[in-house]
Amino acid sequence: MAEELSPTQLFDEQPKIPEVLPVLPLRDVVVYPYVILPLSVSRDKSIKAVDTALVENRMILLLSQKQTEMDDPGPEDLYKVGTAALIVRVLKLPDGRIRALVQGLQRVRVEYFTETDAIFKARVEPLVEPEVSGSGVELDALMRSVKQTLEKAVALGKNLNQEVLVIAANLDSPGRLADLVASNLDLKSPQLQEVLEIIDPIQRLKRIHELIMREIDLLEVQQKITMEARGEMDKSQRDYYLRQQLKAIQQELGETNELAEEIQAFRDKLAKLTVPEDILVEIDRNLKKLERMHPDSSETAVTRTYLEWMTEMPWGIQSEDNKDLKLAKDTLDEEHDGLEKIKDRLMEFLAVRKLRPDLKGTILCFVGPPGTGKTSLGKSVAKALGRKFARVSLGGVHDESEIRGHRRTYVGAMPGRIVQALHQVQTMNPVIVLDEVDKIGRDMRGDPSAALLEVLDPEQNHTFRDNYMNVPIDLSQVLFLTTANELDPIQPAFRDRMEIISLSSYTLEEKISISEKHLIPRQLEKNGVTKEQVAFSKSGLKALIQGYTRESGLRQLEREIGSVCRKIARRVAEERQKGKFTLAEANIQELMGPLKLLKDERLKAPRVGVVTGLAWTSTGGDVLFVEALKMPGKGGLILTGQLGDVMKESAQAALSYIRSRSDAFEIDPEVFQKHDLHIHFPEGAIPKDGPSAGLAIATVLLSVLKGVPVKNTLAMTGEIDLRGEALAIGGLKEKSLAALRVGIKDIIIPFANQKDLEEIAPEVRAKLSFHPVKHVEEVFEMALTKWTCPEKKAGAKKAPTKKASGK
Repeated sequence: MAEELSPTQLFDEQPKIPEVLPVLPLRDVVVYPYVILPLSVSRDKSIKAVDTALVENRMILLLSQKQTEMDDPGPEDLYKVGTAALIVRVLKLPDGRIRALVQGLQRVRVEYFTETDAIFKARVEPLVEPEVSGSGVELDALMRSVKQTLEKAVALGKNLNQEVLVIAANLDSPGRLADLVASNLDLKSPQLQEVLEIIDPIQRLKRIHELIMREIDLLEVQQKITMEARGEMDKSQRDYYLRQQLKAIQQELGETNELAEEIQAFRDKLAKLTVPEDILVEIDRNLKKLERMHPDSSETAVTRTYLEWMTEMPWGIQSEDNKDLKLAKDTLDEEHDGLEKIKDRLMEFLAVRKLRPDLKGTILCFVGPPGTGKTSLGKSVAKALGRKFARVSLGGVHDESEIRGHRRTYVGAMPGRIVQALHQVQTMNPVIVLDEVDKIGRDMRGDPSAALLEVLDPEQNHTFRDNYMNVPIDLSQVLFLTTANELDPIQPAFRDRMEIISLSSYTLEEKISISEKHLIPRQLEKNGVTKEQVAFSKSGLKALIQGYTRESGLRQLEREIGSVCRKIARRVAEERQKGKFTLAEANIQELMGPLKLLKDERLKAPRVGVVTGLAWTSTGGDVLFVEALKMPGKGGLILTGQLGDVMKESAQAALSYIRSRSDAFEIDPEVFQKHDLHIHFPEGAIPKDGPSAGLAIATVLLSVLKGVPVKNTLAMTGEIDLRGEALAIGGLKEKSLAALRVGIKDIIIPFANQKDLEEIAPEVRAKLSFHPVKHVEEVFEMALTKWTCPEKKAGAKKAPTKKASGK
């Protein structure tokens, strides 16, 4: 169906038509000005014409063929009057064809063809329509008659888009009205070309009036034939008539059919629920509609399923909140070890809910690495409140209908996940955890994050409308919690509705405690072994954690504990073990095999051109080695390891600083002209970006340029500016735990990050020495063996080494 749009939707003004245009021959179709139409292009010359237009100015000349069946028309086979058009969009199909969306701009006449071999090109003369003077009574009557006749054609069954009628009703130009109507009539190609060649708008509109009147005559005859055919009753109509008679007979005899029984069952369910009045009206309307339907029709199945959802929703059902804060505190302590700040915040949240049960607006978002207990915290909150719990996983969801529901237009349509969660827990005030909100996708099917804005907004969610249910649903009593691994991917407007609570990595001591209280008992029960058959000593757990796992959370640790239990279960089942097996550091490799995680070779001794950096990722902190080489070349800087723009800029800044201080560092300036420097971040398949590697890059560059090894017992994190000053970073707690996991005790941090040391657990700070620095040359002095900075920065003193003791 042709659609008319104004060129100002694509341009601020009418584009100028070039003198020479590539020609696209058309079969059995004519494109008018101001009309957008999709075209399928398959002939080689036509494809080349489209490609040429795209390269030049996206304008092309559309000429209709005189003989539609010709595959290779020549200039003489094309009409001389056509339409200069703009190529709006092009889609290349796998079979070589092209789908092009074109918009007609202006009528033109071909003066002569300038090229006919590879493609058609023609010199054109724009045809300017004469201006219509005034708005005479005859013209007004003609335009009104065409519009009314077009509406009559639709009433008689003409298949026209409703938008065409709206556009036609608002047009006051006779030429544009004529073109719009012509493009939507079922005319043959010669008639369409005839209308195109009429330049005078009033004459063109008169011709269209004649053609549409003929269309009306055809439609009236067609309608008459259809009405006469309906006079005969076919088999399906007779079946329906007999079924209606049967229904009446059954009612007289006191018998009921299956559909009537279902309708009565729906009414019985409604009687037990406290359904809001507007929802009750909608249910009753569909029940009456179902009574009149044929039992075997597809619409009956859709309506029946809809009524099942409506009558099985927990309208008016709410669980009573637990207001005993001591019980809530005991529940959180029982199910979660550590996380004191998190539990304090949750207790504050529950206390406010106790004092203000009607309080709305607080949506908590737990952010942290995988396996740190974000979803289980939601379960604990539900248990502490005495509410039902539901989890909605949003990872990988692209379709907005997953949140708002599918429209009830086909068999198999379903409500959205929020409504499904309420249906599952059978209460209107559960705790719903929206899991993995940072992994929501978006595509042509909509943005689920935008749909969730209404769900989480306390000013809107009391009248949330699911597309399937099509009634307002009150979500204001639902307690929504969300989880994410990182914040950056979350849509800003979505993130603004949530209060962020960060969960960090677990320390070694916390992992041991959680294992003893939760993981080991769970795995013993799961694998059918008892405490009398297997025990885990603290040394064994420590060896298991350090030698077989290296993670921020607890999932891999639980898998390894499960592996130990399964191996013992096999020994017991095969009667190879009679007594109790105690997992200890001495026998762990006998049971679990060689250690999976060995100390990295780069940490065993100082090496030239290798620096240990620290990084933050969505899965927690990690150790990141930075390597560098110097080789003959032309002064280039090579960066490898899948680095983002921020990391590349850090490397450039570090190199610029080293070069600016080459005299002080006693580096021959010729080195930078005759050698290439290669900086590499191993594990290149993992993308790396973020402002925290500047100090490490500067140190590795100076190490390789001076040939001085870097201490292997020290790691660093921090950014650098062009003056060599150390800039603050984030994620210090995660990075510190990562350093501790690999056995590093000394960490260089920017001076501005001293305030973040308070967030690190005292037992972790007691095992690490933090060295705050203000300038990169302080890093050189601490990190490089046999190195003393040639001079101190004016007015700056080296920050003292700080042994973090928790004070």
